[in-house]
Amino acid sequence: MCPEGRQVFAEMSVVENLEMGAHTRKDNEQKSDIEKMLDLFPVLRQRAKQRAGTLSGGEQEMLAIARALMARPKLCLFDEPSLGLAPKIVEEVEQILVRIKAMGTTIVLVEQNAAMALRLADRAYVLEAGEVVLHGTGQELKNDPQVSKAYLGY
Repeated sequence: MCPEGRQVFAEMSVVENLEMGAHTRKDNEQKSDIEKMLDLFPVLRQRAKQRAGTLSGGEQEMLAIARALMARPKLCLFDEPSLGLAPKIVEEVEQILVRIKAMGTTIVLVEQNAAMALRLADRAYVLEAGEVVLHGTGQELKNDPQVSKAYLGY
């Protein structure tokens, strides 16, 4: 799970946060996976020894995503990964999610940025007051006039 609000271990370094993501693993490939995460998120490599609490919001989001991936999940829940981020960083997060999906990890995305969510979604569900009110493929909902008007602003 990659929780809302990033929730990095602020006093620990970037690398220590990544190590925490693999704490349940019993294999000897954690160091290799840390290198993969630092390749996937080059800004984290630049900040590897820096305390996580001193990173920008976008960098913390990238660290939270990388930390979640360190567990080598088959399915990963992302809760509002774009929350509070600048538009340019939201685009980066979207591209990261595309890469994660291409790597074969199933993504469950809870996101208020409907346009981004529908671009990423194979299946999409619109919830109102905890009830599913619409569902379909991302493309179907993106083209639905009700969704366009209420959630996409056009």
